Amino acid sequence: MLKEDLGVILSIAFGVFLFILFFEPFILEKFDRNNMLLFDAGFGVIVYLYIVLVRVGFHSFIQNFEQSNHEANLPYFFGGFIMIVLSSVTFAFYLRYVGSVNVSFFLMFKVIIICFVPPIILFLNDSRKELYQQNELLIQEKKILQKEVEKLEDDYLNKSIEFVSENKNDNLTLVIANTVYIKSADNYVEIAYKEDEEYKKKLIRTTLKNIELQIRPYPNFIRCHRSCIVNFHCIEKLDKNYGNHWITLTGFHEQIPVSRQYLLRVKESI
Repeated sequence: MLKEDLGVILSIAFGVFLFILFFEPFILEKFDRNNMLLFDAGFGVIVYLYIVLVRVGFHSFIQNFEQSNHEANLPYFFGGFIMIVLSSVTFAFYLRYVGSVNVSFFLMFKVIIICFVPPIILFLNDSRKELYQQNELLIQEKKILQKEVEKLEDDYLNKSIEFVSENKNDNLTLVIANTVYIKSADNYVEIAYKEDEEYKKKLIRTTLKNIELQIRPYPNFIRCHRSCIVNFHCIEKLDKNYGNHWITLTGFHEQIPVSRQYLLRVKESI
């Protein structure tokens, strides 16, 4: 974890150094320009050392403590609080005994504000990493679920369905995936299906209403027109021209009309 955070820690320490260098929140009179640069760099070093100390030592302590006492749940911000206290005290000693600056209440206020920034940045960075990890886990879970859904769909589409005629003589049994559409044709229904990579049609004596009752347990069949039912797995696209809609089926040249009554359901299905 420390190796992953090393770039962030260095950036925070360098940011503290640049802030103190350019904004000069502390009045220093005993240093020339070169010594001032070294003195300001000391603040960055202090921040860097305490972040490393807390990230390694304190977090290791929390992990060991939680392993020995599962009911304990030490707050994450306690490490930031320790970092603020140690950095503030060290900044004060550094300013007083190295920079010869008189420590006042206002100076300590500025010190504490500066020392607040590193823990906040670390907290935001850790939150970002945690959200990223959660997002990766969700993506992996989604892929697993998609594979399971695809497997279930394949199993479902490989089931057979029997279309029963009124005279019981010309019943037709088809695999669901190979059934393309069912269209009303006077006292018959026309069933288009795929067999040996070829599209075929067959008429059976029954009504579209009876067929609709037979296929009710199979949700992939949707009505697109008062005279036609399609298998939405076979739909390639939905076209529109001057207010008229029709369906283009995969590998099928015939256009299937879509009435406004069933248009919304067709759009939701594809």
